[in-house]
Amino acid sequence: MKDLTPLVNRLRKQARRWARWARREGVTAYRVYDFDIPEFRLTVDRYGDAAVATTFPTARAIREGRELDPAALRRAVAEGLGLPAEDVFIKRKAPKRWGREQYERESAEGRRVAVEEYGARFWVNLSDYVDTGLFLDHRGTRQRVREEAGGKDVLNLFSYTGAFSVHAALGGARRVTSVDLSNTYLAWFQENLHLSGLDRSRHEVVRSDVMRWVRQSPERQWDLAVVDPPSWSNSKKMVTDFEVQRDHVDLIRAVRRLLRPGGVIYFSTHYRSFEFDPTAASGCRWEELTPASIPPDFRRRDVHRCFRLQT
Repeated sequence: MKDLTPLVNRLRKQARRWARWARREGVTAYRVYDFDIPEFRLTVDRYGDAAVATTFPTARAIREGRELDPAALRRAVAEGLGLPAEDVFIKRKAPKRWGREQYERESAEGRRVAVEEYGARFWVNLSDYVDTGLFLDHRGTRQRVREEAGGKDVLNLFSYTGAFSVHAALGGARRVTSVDLSNTYLAWFQENLHLSGLDRSRHEVVRSDVMRWVRQSPERQWDLAVVDPPSWSNSKKMVTDFEVQRDHVDLIRAVRRLLRPGGVIYFSTHYRSFEFDPTAASGCRWEELTPASIPPDFRRRDVHRCFRLQT
């Protein structure tokens, strides 16, 4: 069995460092370990008094049976962070066939905790999905949206559990429209609104295939749009599959038509091989925000790409 002592020691050191930083920042969900030691390919995120460790085994490690033992890893993370083992959750992101496989729901345990981020509060699910419902690497961009949202109509596309929408609402947005295809995530978003003390009646929830919805060009217009699509998605409820590299130009152009003059789009993607096509921004000002948009608790600076466009 692989000796996990170096990992435990690294976690102890990093846990102290990032706990001090998190208290100053006012966040209770943050990254403690991010591929720090090459032989331990994993991330460890702290969520209040619990933690999630996610392994990223290579195809070769899987073939040769050299993956980290989940039980041993749980004990090591618990020791390194000073947590009970039952409050450490192990996830696994194995390589998937692009355009053919997606991560599915893993459990129905429903272990949830509430976390805080600059005064916003969110439910995260530690047990049931590969992702918890809150992408920690977008923390800084959420704060930027919050600072710009005052008095504006905000559109959040591929809204997931609505973290951007909650921050926009807390920033004084006049109205927030959140569009997603998943009833589960839209209901989760409304729970997040309630958790942050926000009036759900002031915020519009739309269940729809986003590409279909933006092409229908609703008669209303917005001042600020957040567009954070999946790298690839396919569903029986969608007209066709979605690929961010292939479809981002059409998507951004459609969103631009929904904005008032001077409107702003925040566009981001976790697809590491993404190449932004400038024709999507033809006629407007745009800038790439990465790597400055990635928070300091993330060691890898390529976790996402983020752009700001203004019409």
